[in-house]
Amino acid sequence: MNSKFKITLVLLLAISFSSFAQLKNKPNLVEDYMDMGFGIFIHWSLDSQLGSVISHSMVGASEDYVKRYMEELPKTFYPDKFDPDEWARLFKITGAEYVVLTTKHHNGFCMWDTKTTKFNIMNTPYGKDITGMLANSLRKYGMKVGFYFSPEDFSVLHKQGHLISRNSDMSGVDKNPELLAYDKKQISELIDKYKPDIMFFDSFKKADIVQFVHKKDPNIIVTRGEMQTPEQKIPDAAMPGPWETCMTMGTQWAYKPTNETYKDGGELIKKLIEIRAKGGNFLMNVGPKPNGEIPIEQEERLREIALWMFVNNEGVKNVRSVPGMIKDGDLWFTKAKDENTAYVFIANQQHWFKGFRRNFLLQNIKATENTQVSVLGQNDLVVEYWPDNTPITTFTQHEKLLELSVSRAQRLYNDKIWPNPIVVKVTNVEFIK
Repeated sequence: MNSKFKITLVLLLAISFSSFAQLKNKPNLVEDYMDMGFGIFIHWSLDSQLGSVISHSMVGASEDYVKRYMEELPKTFYPDKFDPDEWARLFKITGAEYVVLTTKHHNGFCMWDTKTTKFNIMNTPYGKDITGMLANSLRKYGMKVGFYFSPEDFSVLHKQGHLISRNSDMSGVDKNPELLAYDKKQISELIDKYKPDIMFFDSFKKADIVQFVHKKDPNIIVTRGEMQTPEQKIPDAAMPGPWETCMTMGTQWAYKPTNETYKDGGELIKKLIEIRAKGGNFLMNVGPKPNGEIPIEQEERLREIALWMFVNNEGVKNVRSVPGMIKDGDLWFTKAKDENTAYVFIANQQHWFKGFRRNFLLQNIKATENTQVSVLGQNDLVVEYWPDNTPITTFTQHEKLLELSVSRAQRLYNDKIWPNPIVVKVTNVEFIK
């Protein structure tokens, strides 16, 4: 064997081994994650007291501002109204399957009992381990525990004497070995103490942190860091899973007490529908108040979603996008993961009174002799106070179109008009590409 061939063979083996050594999310965990569909993001830190953007006010700040931020804000952070069980109950009723807490944002303040820094929740008047308390409550109510973690850390940069920035050479773990080692100690603490199901790494450079997590606990699924996580936007077209849109209810991730504009509950429900029709998960954000309460504006939207999900969760969970068929006019589509069952989301229907019937035409779904149709949440047998009305859902297969005849029969609001989309389940169908 000549020397040139030996070198080539060694290089090929090295490349092959390097590729083999790259650990990834387990396929079964990816499937479970794609089944869940809906999660809650929590942006919360000590600067919620100010109502400022979380962490980023430290960039470009004076030395006096940074010093007071790190030394004075911990002295007044006292979330005595934080009730982890109440949070978990609220998130559970929305239909969320997982919750992702900011354990450490870019400011470096840790929301858990850490031995790595004094800049943490235990050194506040509150002095309790918020991360551990919330993780226990979420598991009590059957939800997966996710941790957001920022490898970038402004408190470390400040101690090192570097400019606080997100795009300097030393802000990333790839050029700052001391920061990387520090992050790994913190990640080890989080994994060893709380056994998270999900990790979300928010930084421009992640070095080998994702591989570090996979080696330490292969049963953790990494979202940002290993999959696409578009922020504040939904992709224009369907994307092969897994992927996750993370989005705020208003304009800011953390609590914004003034000058905030919220999306209404109906808009958030439509975004959830669109994301699921395109094959992704929706990680919807809440920003708790500094005293630990969920702001009433956010709770109202969570409860509107809760009602809608209580009725329609079957069309959101354990579903996949329909190849080549996301939307037709005001109709959105998902399909059951392992069955030829379509879920048709009927949106933008104005003044649809309880008990009245409307018809819809579908181009890309064909009924079979075994097809059945129904509206999620209702039994199609009775309209309250209207005994002569038979609200059964029916279908007619025309030559090229499937016609659905749908009555909105369930009474969900006192005024008999429920503005949010209904979902029609159509079983044993053929999908026409």
